Amino acid sequence: MSRIDQTFIQLKAKGRKAFVAYITAGDPSPEKTPELVFALEKAGVDIVELGIPFSDPLADGIVNQMAAQRALDAGTTVPKILEMIRVIRKSSSIPLVLFTYLNPIYAYGLEKFYNDAAKSGADGVLILDLPPEEAVISQAQSPEGFRHIWLISPTTPPDRVKSLCKLSSGFIYYVSREGVTGMQKTVSTSIPEQIRRIQSHTQVPICVGFGVSDPTQAQQVAQMGDGVVIGSAIVKKIEEWNHLNDLPLKLESFVTPFATSIHSNPTTQI
Repeated sequence: MSRIDQTFIQLKAKGRKAFVAYITAGDPSPEKTPELVFALEKAGVDIVELGIPFSDPLADGIVNQMAAQRALDAGTTVPKILEMIRVIRKSSSIPLVLFTYLNPIYAYGLEKFYNDAAKSGADGVLILDLPPEEAVISQAQSPEGFRHIWLISPTTPPDRVKSLCKLSSGFIYYVSREGVTGMQKTVSTSIPEQIRRIQSHTQVPICVGFGVSDPTQAQQVAQMGDGVVIGSAIVKKIEEWNHLNDLPLKLESFVTPFATSIHSNPTTQI
C-alpha cells in the first residue's frame, strides 16, 4: 500500500484531517530542502508536496513564482530533486508528492521520470497542466502504486469532475478559488457544496488548498474536507528567513500551529 494511502487510513482512524504542506524543492538551496522537510514533519505535517521549479509557473502567484526562481538560481534540477528525496528517505517515511508542470518531466522523459521518482522514494505526482485526456499516456508509464493527484476547481464542469475522479489516486486536490496560488483573507463559502459534488463520484480523499493563510482558516477548511493544503504561507516564510542558520527551526515553529488546528478533530460540517 502507498504511503499516501496508509497516511489517510491512519488519520481517519484517529479522527484527524490531513495536513499537506507545499514547499519548492531547492528553495533556498538543494542542500536545505531535506532539512526543511524534516522540520515540517516535526511540526506535524502529514504529506509534503515538493514543487519542481519551472521557469513559467502559470498557475502560481508571486510568492511561489519567486520561490521557483530562487530554486532555479540555486541550480536545482530534476536529478537534484530526486537526490534530495533519496536523502530524505534515509531518515523519514513521510509521503512525498512531486508538484510540477509537464515540461520539466517531459524534458526528463516521462517513463524515466516515473521510474526514477518511484525508485528515489517519491509517492506520487501532481501535474498542474496535464489535460486529463492525456492521462493514459502519462499513467501507463508509471510504476504500480505511484499515485496520481489531480486538481478540481470550482469551475470544473460536471462531466470533467466525474472523469477526474476516476483518474485520481492518493487524494484529490480541490482548488478552492479561481486564479493562481496565494494567501487569502477569507475562506471560500462554496467549499462545502463543491466537496459534496466531488464526493458523489469518488471515495478518494479530498484535500482543499489555494489561499489558506493562517491557523484559524486552516481549522475552518479542515471541517469541510479530508485535508488541508498550505503552500504560499509557508513559502513566504522561507523567503523571509532563507538566509538564517536556524531556518528549519523557525519554520517548524511557524507551521506547528497550523498542524494543531488541522488535527484538532473537527466535526465534519458538509
